[in-house]
Amino acid sequence: MENQPHNNPTPPPPVNYLSPSDERMWGMLAHLSALAGFIIPFGNVVGPIVVWQIQKDKSAYVDYHGKEALNFQITMTIAYGVAILLIVLLIGFPILIVLGLISVVLSILAGVKANNGEYYKYPFTFRFIQ
Repeated sequence: MENQPHNNPTPPPPVNYLSPSDERMWGMLAHLSALAGFIIPFGNVVGPIVVWQIQKDKSAYVDYHGKEALNFQITMTIAYGVAILLIVLLIGFPILIVLGLISVVLSILAGVKANNGEYYKYPFTFRFIQ
């Protein structure tokens, strides 16, 4: 009885891809997760990193949007740092307000584009992650 083959089929391999609707959702979340930065320090960078790292191997679409969101948020973090230094010259406060508005508007715009299945490229962004 020990040498008889088992009639149990082998389990299917784990699914390592996303459906188109899941791709769009995760692409959108890569951008919108950056809004956590208004609640959690450096959440604007941590949110996209988490989404990107979890889903990048499952979808080229999510990989693109995760990198794009992350590059934009790293660029914005550098800009926030410069604006904080400029507070000494009293021009830092209005710059921080403008940067905050730009970050919110462009992150939401990118999230909507990603959810619509479009590729969005942020303007004025350093491409640290290729």
